[in-house]
Amino acid sequence: MTEAPTDRRVALKARHRQAIVDAAAALIAETGGLRFTIDDLARRADVSRRTVFNHFASVDDIVAEVFGDVIGTLVASYERESGATDDAPASRTASGTRESPAADGPGADDEPVAPAADDRAVVFDELARAVRSTDLVAPMAFLTQSLRSHDEHSPAIATVLVRVLDAARGRLAAAVLARHPGADVLDVHLLVNAVVSGVLILHRHWDAATGAADDEPSRAVWAALVDRLLDRTGHGFATDGPAPR
Repeated sequence: MTEAPTDRRVALKARHRQAIVDAAAALIAETGGLRFTIDDLARRADVSRRTVFNHFASVDDIVAEVFGDVIGTLVASYERESGATDDAPASRTASGTRESPAADGPGADDEPVAPAADDRAVVFDELARAVRSTDLVAPMAFLTQSLRSHDEHSPAIATVLVRVLDAARGRLAAAVLARHPGADVLDVHLLVNAVVSGVLILHRHWDAATGAADDEPSRAVWAALVDRLLDRTGHGFATDGPAPR
C-alpha cells in the first residue's frame, strides 16, 4: 500500500529534527561548546537554515534537546524499578477506598483508606531506586565540559540543565501517576519536584568537587551526594536514618 502524503511529511519532519539534533551533538563535541553557527549546523544536518528554525526557536532549544536523552533514561529507570516490585499497586475507588487484589467472595468489600502515607513511601522508594540506578554522571560530564568556558562556568550549563530537568519533572510525574492512579496529584508533583530540583543542586556541588570528570572517584562523589539528597528528601532534615533502598 502506498504511504499517505501526510505520513511521508511527518516522517520527513522527524528525520530532519533528528538530523539537526545529531549534528548539534557532533558540533558540540568537536568545538568544545557552542562554538558554531546556525549555518554550520544546517550544513552539518544537510537541511536549510529555515528548516532548523522550523523545528527549534533558538540554539538553547537545540542544546536542551541534545541533552534531553537523560530524561528518557531517568523515566525508563523509574519504570523499570517500579515495575520490578512483586505486587501490583492497589488502586482506589471513586469513594476513596482501596480495592483488595483478593476481593472475591463474601466479606471481601473494599477497605477504607486513610491518607496515603504508605503510598507516598512506595512512590518515594521507586523514585529513589530510579535516581540511584540511572547513570547521570556521563551526560552531566559531557554537558558541563562541552559548555564550560575557559575560565568560568558558562551560563548555558545552568540554562540547559534547568530546561532538561524541568521536562523531567513533567515526564516523571506522569509516569508515577500512570503507575499509581490513586496517588494524590499534588503529593506526587511535590515529591518529584523535590527530587529533580535536588539533582540540579547536586550538580553544582559535584562539579565543584570533581571538575565534572567522568571517572570512578567522581562517580563515588556523585553517589554520596545522591544518598544525602534522598536521605533528606525521604525523611526530612531532622532524621538521621537512611533512605530506603
